[in-house]
Amino acid sequence: MNPTNISSLEKKVSTLLRARFPILYIPSWEEERIITTFQLLVKNTGLIKTPRKVFSWSVTNSLLDEKGKPVVNKNSTSKITQPINVLEYINEYNEPAIFILQDLHIFFGVPGRNPDYIVIRKMRDIVSTLKQGSISKNIILIAPSIVIPYDLQTDITIVDFPLPSLAEIKAVLNQMIDVNRTSKRINFDLSPEDIEHLCNAALGLTLHEAENAFARAMANDGSLNINDLPLILEEKCQVVKKSEILEILNSDTTLSDVGGLQNLKNWLKKRNNSWMESAKKYGVPSPKGILITGVPGCGKSLIVKAISEMWQLPLIRLDLGKIYSGIVGSSENNVRRAIQTVEAVSPAILWIDEIEKGFNGIGSSADSGTSSRVFGTFLTWMQEKTKPVFIAATANDIQLLPPEFLRKGRFDEIFFVDLPTHLERIEIFKLHLGKRLKESDIIGNLKLSDELYNHLADITESFSGAEIEQTVISGLFEAFAEKRALKEEDLTLAIKNTVPLSVTQAEQIAAIRKWANLRAVSATARQDRQSPTSASHDALPTRGGREIDF
Repeated sequence: MNPTNISSLEKKVSTLLRARFPILYIPSWEEERIITTFQLLVKNTGLIKTPRKVFSWSVTNSLLDEKGKPVVNKNSTSKITQPINVLEYINEYNEPAIFILQDLHIFFGVPGRNPDYIVIRKMRDIVSTLKQGSISKNIILIAPSIVIPYDLQTDITIVDFPLPSLAEIKAVLNQMIDVNRTSKRINFDLSPEDIEHLCNAALGLTLHEAENAFARAMANDGSLNINDLPLILEEKCQVVKKSEILEILNSDTTLSDVGGLQNLKNWLKKRNNSWMESAKKYGVPSPKGILITGVPGCGKSLIVKAISEMWQLPLIRLDLGKIYSGIVGSSENNVRRAIQTVEAVSPAILWIDEIEKGFNGIGSSADSGTSSRVFGTFLTWMQEKTKPVFIAATANDIQLLPPEFLRKGRFDEIFFVDLPTHLERIEIFKLHLGKRLKESDIIGNLKLSDELYNHLADITESFSGAEIEQTVISGLFEAFAEKRALKEEDLTLAIKNTVPLSVTQAEQIAAIRKWANLRAVSATARQDRQSPTSASHDALPTRGGREIDF
């Protein structure tokens, strides 16, 4: 394993060791990486001051010295395997040392096993020796989860051990490339930028998991290139799949599948790859996120899915309903676990659909303040997060959200998605008809001309994108039922029989537009907002969103 280089962790741990904190607890799966880190740390006398030996213990390997050889009892040649004997050895050892115990948590009481009170009592007995003795000794506990008996809560300090950095994952990949390139069994076609993409995709994995992901990609077709990115992301998705609150989505939707919204598309294109190392030369941070509000059925969810494909980042959906459900535990713990998980697999896109439903009614006494605490935790994380997690939130009725949620700094921008303009409706018809009319016998004599698209756009004024899609589908069903080619009359009849949302919810849409005029940026580009007919509903003053071009 390559040496780790985690300066912030080294500084924190060395301070705790020198301050004689008796027991440090590190929740992590990466036992080998942690042991290597401490073996390097004790050699850094600038940090640790007093050089120390590093011992390790597990129930299968017994107590091992710094060279990996078993330690034996003084009065016999037997290995030290039992936890009580290990603790006695630590208490009597008379040289500066660090003892890394890998399996001790199972004696604290885990499902299917009762606590071993003798082990717990023995640990309490030696705490004073570790704190006040003349010889510097510390115990490091490693476990996949946090299991701390009540009796030891004041004596144990939890230390977070971060997942491998980009530099560490690059070191692993470069080592694998060097080894396999020498053997000439694997073909490599990777630019420096491709390597960075693959390593970014592996962020959030342990070094062992990252190595497995790269090995799988190589074994898949005997090569490694940028086309193996989905395989790396698939391994990363395993982390999210184990969560009951988050859901990983596989999206093949592209920006070309979204009609209109060119202003929003331009904004997203300019921020592509902004989490890469190359962006640091410009001093630009990775984007925090966007809030997309507007009329239902106008492409908010569709464009979120397209971001994932364009940026080649995993799309993770947060179900706020499950945060409050209590399925996994308390609501406050649920939101913290969700945040930790999504940060672990970053860079990633976190999608919160209809966010106003999850944070509506903050401050009410109905839930004893649970909603307010969850909201506060999430709000603080949004403001202070440093991991490249891009939040894509969508809302139909943004006025239901608390005002502090919309303050500058929470999101990079708030976009308003209005009913499609005349030019956008043309684009949407071209998109759906072009996607479905691939067989000549279905097209028949129908001419997919500019004249036809202009006519359809004229008669679908105030239709949403979803409603336009349904008119195309309804028209095709008419043709399918009679086993014939599609006719223009099929489409016009479907349009005639549709009552758009702009009619049934005219007041709500007017209120949303009024709100957006001052507070949000139009997702539609300026040139697409100019209607060919001055008397049209598309006239600029009736639409929502400020005029800003990206």
